[in-house]
Amino acid sequence: MSIFDDVKGKAAGLINGHEEAIKGGIEKAGDFVDSKTGDKFKDHVDSVQKSAGDFVDGAAQ
Repeated sequence: MSIFDDVKGKAAGLINGHEEAIKGGIEKAGDFVDSKTGDKFKDHVDSVQKSAGDFVDGAAQ
């Protein structure tokens, strides 16, 4: 088991039961970055938000 597997396992344990709150925080953080950058990096931010949300969904299973 690599260190990344260990970290992923610990993250999954922290996520369980808090999925919606975490995804809401991801959305708020992305919106904050968009507001501060004038949507200059909106496509990149949206991509990261989607990837992070997908990770949360996958870890919750």
